[in-house]
Amino acid sequence: MEKKSAADLLTSVDELFTTQAERDEAKRETVKKIPISEISDFPNHPFKVRMDEAMQEMTESVKQYGVLVPAMVRPKPEGGYEMVAGHRRKLAAELAQQTELPCLVRDLTGDEAILLMIDSNLQREKILPSEKAFAYKMKLEAMKRQQGERTDLTSVPVGQKSGLTSREILADNSPDSNTQIQRYIRLTNLIPPLLDMVDEGKIAMRPAVELSYLSESEQMALQETMEMEDCTPSYAQAIKLRRFSEEGKLNGDVILSIIQEEKPNQKEQVKIPKERISKFFAPGTPVQKIEDTIVKALELYRKRQRDMER
Repeated sequence: MEKKSAADLLTSVDELFTTQAERDEAKRETVKKIPISEISDFPNHPFKVRMDEAMQEMTESVKQYGVLVPAMVRPKPEGGYEMVAGHRRKLAAELAQQTELPCLVRDLTGDEAILLMIDSNLQREKILPSEKAFAYKMKLEAMKRQQGERTDLTSVPVGQKSGLTSREILADNSPDSNTQIQRYIRLTNLIPPLLDMVDEGKIAMRPAVELSYLSESEQMALQETMEMEDCTPSYAQAIKLRRFSEEGKLNGDVILSIIQEEKPNQKEQVKIPKERISKFFAPGTPVQKIEDTIVKALELYRKRQRDMER
């Protein structure tokens, strides 16, 4: 007969003198007030905590009512806690001069914490492209690690067993498609100044993805050229830059030459309201014919003006 340890005996005695409800209650998570000084930020947290108008409003709310929704933390082996969800609430509490923060304490592995942290933040209304980029990358890496650990009896990883890649599984539970997630993750290869331009809307997603294939030195040269020329590359120009890079032919002169190419949307256009010229043309006259007629009329007018000046 196997001899029980002291811990097993204590557990058995505890079960004799407590009800199932009491044991369930002991396991249930409860809200604790934890000193803010004992809570560290999540390592490499991909979501930015901004000092914006929304933060000011949250701070005022905390001053009046306190933090109404508990944050989520996990205990650290060396002591103290690590924030999982609630970075904005923590800052608002600090700005409101609070010393403690209501928290749910949950034992989580590193990957479990990553998944929970990212899923809780992806529900926000406004998320920058750079935030999604690093969040999706972190989550995908965590999922791959977990799928490598969890196997069935045939030792086939979960992702392989279902016939789906990790990114496809991620897309099934995310607001973005598989392809869009791939694009976001490519953005993590951009140097910070270019990634900032994506966040600011100065570089669109598709050109940014093409630029992410350039080397770091090529991106830095491109950034200098963009600042000098005060412009950003179009999608077609970004494709051309990537092609020259892959062929090993991209240098400062080539970058400048491509950037200086005139884009279709940079050509000046003069628009005349239709009602101002419709009386001069029969209904249904093609636009090209209208343009040609106006140009010819202007040429005749210029010739007449020159004749009058002689």
